[in-house]
This record gives sequence, structure tokens and C-alpha cells, in this order.
Amino acid sequence: MQEIKSDHTFTTPGHYGDFGGTYVPELLYPELQRVADAYHAARQDPAFNQELNDLLANYAGRPSLLYYAANMTKDLGGAQVYLKREDLNHTGAHKINNVLGQALVAKRMGKKRLIAETGAGQHGVATATVAALFGMECEIFMGKVDTERQKLNVYRMQLLGAKVTPVTSGSAVLKDAVNAALQNWAARSDDTFYLLGSAVGPYPFPEMVHDFQSVISKESKQQIQQAAGRQPDYIVACVGGGSNAIGSFAEYIADPAVHLIGAEAAGKGVDTPENAATMTNGSTGIFHGMKSKFLQNADGQIDKVYSISAGLDYPGVGPEHVRLQELGRAQYVAITDDEAVNAFEYIAKEEGIIAAIESCHAIAEVMKLAPTLGSDKIIICTVSGRGDKDVASIAKYRGVEIDD
Repeated sequence: MQEIKSDHTFTTPGHYGDFGGTYVPELLYPELQRVADAYHAARQDPAFNQELNDLLANYAGRPSLLYYAANMTKDLGGAQVYLKREDLNHTGAHKINNVLGQALVAKRMGKKRLIAETGAGQHGVATATVAALFGMECEIFMGKVDTERQKLNVYRMQLLGAKVTPVTSGSAVLKDAVNAALQNWAARSDDTFYLLGSAVGPYPFPEMVHDFQSVISKESKQQIQQAAGRQPDYIVACVGGGSNAIGSFAEYIADPAVHLIGAEAAGKGVDTPENAATMTNGSTGIFHGMKSKFLQNADGQIDKVYSISAGLDYPGVGPEHVRLQELGRAQYVAITDDEAVNAFEYIAKEEGIIAAIESCHAIAEVMKLAPTLGSDKIIICTVSGRGDKDVASIAKYRGVEIDD
């Protein structure tokens, strides 16, 4: 494993080894450079950082709890399990961390309108929330399939004043929502800021998302030191595009003693056509403005993907995750729908926590890992969001029909 000396794996700005970059139409390139310049200037401005920190504390409700899961620890045997409770943030997920930061950059640039893509709806809700707070126009692009399985979050976005635009092209899921948002941004970049929700896309988005989500691991590093007197042995987080995972990993990247594990969506199995296991089955390609790993056919066309989780139902992954895998610094495992649903029910019954089905992919990995370790080992698992939005679909998966 190659030594890494900082929380970033940049080789040059915007590039993570051979991955990353800015693969966009010429029309968008100058706007991306303006975003990068505004972001880097903002991060050097004490007033910007003070405003962001104030919002994180007094609006989002940070720091989020680091909770010792005593029941899980006892039941599973082996390692001590701690849960980083991003589900307790305002809007119910980690997405608010990044949204607040990017929206402040948008304000700094004089933008009046925010757009975003969303899959499970949590990023869309967070974007709509901040748009309402800042008095900005907001439009959320969401695959038609996802609008059907996440009706509650669609209504929440509309309640907050956002326009929700169902995307019917392609497979009508998250990747198609990203396409629609990029097209809209290209047409209206004069007044619009594209608030990208995951650690994907062209530079500078992966860097911004990494930095704004790194608050997760900055907090957990201090919290576990206070709670246990030392640093953890394992960090586990779910991975679709990879925003909560990169935030959970960030402060530990330079410490090789801490094992980093990302849990991705195996759907109905990595050996079936119905999965979203990019790190397991993907190959190098260029899509959505970045060079990364994607699920694609021999002709380089993006494959259809599937997961019970709308938030992990994406055919690619952020370039920094690919670099971490390439360096041997992080390990990525594939979790099936069945395993995630079992974990959804398990954590509810053991800890009284209804976690997002996305997060339950990470919890499923903890259920496998903890019993294999000694009781002196510590695992921190990020609960990236709450699962209210998933109750109806999980009930349906179990053959129980309830109202959405």
C-alpha cells in the first residue's frame, strides 16, 4: 500500500492519479473554472468559513452524535461498534453538510437559482431546504422511477418550494437525473449553480464534496478519542457516488492503521445483470465529466443498473474512491438487497434506529465484520441517513402493502 501523506489523494489539482479531470463540453468549461476559483477563494476567507461553521452548528445541528451501539456490539460479538449518526442532521442525512457549503459558494458568485440531481431524494430535500433558507429559486431533477419509489421526498421538496422535474430519458434513474441537470446548467449557467450531491462529476465537484463532507470524519476522530481513548480500527460507509464515504474516510486517509471499507450495492447479486457494484464489476471510462470506473458494456455504453436503494443506484463512483482502491488504501465490498434489508430490520430491532436503506449496506458489512474481530477492535459505521423514506418500499419487499 502506497503511503498517503494528506487527506486528499490528488496527484495534480482535480486528478486522482489517472482519474478525475474535467471532461465537459467547451460551453461549460469556463463556468467550471469560475466555480473552482470561487470555491478556492471562499475556503481562504475566514468570513466564509465562519458563516459555514455557524450554519453547520446552528442550522444543521452539528456535531452529529457518535453513538456506542451497545446492543449490536453484544449481539454480534467481537468488535466494539460505534455509529456516526448523520441521520440526526437537519433534513435527515449527511447531504446538508455539502449543500450548505456549495450554496454559500453560489451566493458568493451571485447566483439566484440552484439546481440539483437526486436519487433517494435526500440531496434534493437538502438542496430545496437551503434554497428556501437563502431565498433562491430551486429545481430538482429526479428519475421518474425514483419519483415513484420516493414519493415522500418528492412531496417534501415541493413543500419546501422546489420544482421537481421527473426525468423520463434512459432508465429514468439517478444517472439520467445527472444528465438532465448538466444539460440545464449548460443552458442557464449565467444565473444558475449546479449543486452536485455526490463525490462525482468534473473538477472541482469531487474536491468540494470531499472538503464539505470531511466534517464527518473531523468530528468522529475527536469523538472516538474522547470516548475510547484512541483511534478506530475500521471505518465503514456505504458507497454509491461516494459522498458520505469520502467524508467518513477523509481524516483517516493518511493513517494506514485505520482500515477504510466502502459498501456498494450488489442488488440481486454481482454475478447478475441487476446490480450497481461499480467497484466490483466496473471498468475505466469517461462519463458525467470525469474519468472513473463505470458499469459499461464492451462498446463503452453505460449499462443499466439496479439496487433497492435509489441513492446507490448509480453506474459510476467518485474518482477519489477509485484512486483509494488502486492504492490499496480502501477496500470496497458488495452488499445484496437481501443483506441490506436484513440489516434495515436488524438495526431497528437492536438499536431502535430506522436507518436509510443506503446506510444499511454499510451496517450489513459491520454485521459480517464485527464477529471476526477481537473485542479490543473498534468499528465506526456511518449511518448516512434516516430510513423513514424507505419504510414503504421495504414493507413491499417483504410482501406487506402499506400506504406511502
